[in-house]
Amino acid sequence: MKFSLNSLIRAGILGAALATPAMAALDVGTKAPDFSLQASLAGKAFNFSLKEKLKSGPVVVYFYPSAYTNGCNLQAHNFSVNSEKFAAAGASVVGVSLDSIDRLNDFSADPEYCAGKVAVASDPEGKVAKSFELNVRDAAPGKVDSRGKEIDHGFAERTTFVITPDGKIASTISGVSPADNVKQALAAVEQLAAR
Repeated sequence: MKFSLNSLIRAGILGAALATPAMAALDVGTKAPDFSLQASLAGKAFNFSLKEKLKSGPVVVYFYPSAYTNGCNLQAHNFSVNSEKFAAAGASVVGVSLDSIDRLNDFSADPEYCAGKVAVASDPEGKVAKSFELNVRDAAPGKVDSRGKEIDHGFAERTTFVITPDGKIASTISGVSPADNVKQALAAVEQLAAR
């Protein structure tokens, strides 16, 4: 994946615009709120249930501001290229944003980003993000995504939770770059697998 100087500058500007002050995200050891949301994988919508997914092993739940924005594009890409490493550690990954399921159907299938390897879930009112004690901001008029389309939804802060099969938060990752977010999530699930 190549990035031009202009796209990196736009990424920095958009990243700064979408940056939100961190709230008190749920702490390690806390029971994660259960949730079910409409999600998409490889362009196909399905119902995602955290409770059901935890029966198969740890789940990485990563909240991100918006599909088709530069930092989120990079994060989704990094999760997709590392999807086999997460699976080898016994973990599954789901992204959660306030995007509509229609946007997520496109994003989940896009070969540059989720590439059909990472599920993404629609939390249109930010209720799930708020249940994890994350900051959710309203839509900002005039914002456009990396495709030039208007972003008509709010934004959750970028925070990742690694949740163990018993429903407890093993790791909370925030305040780092999208690429470091993925690296730290992978290290956390590999550490769980080594126990």
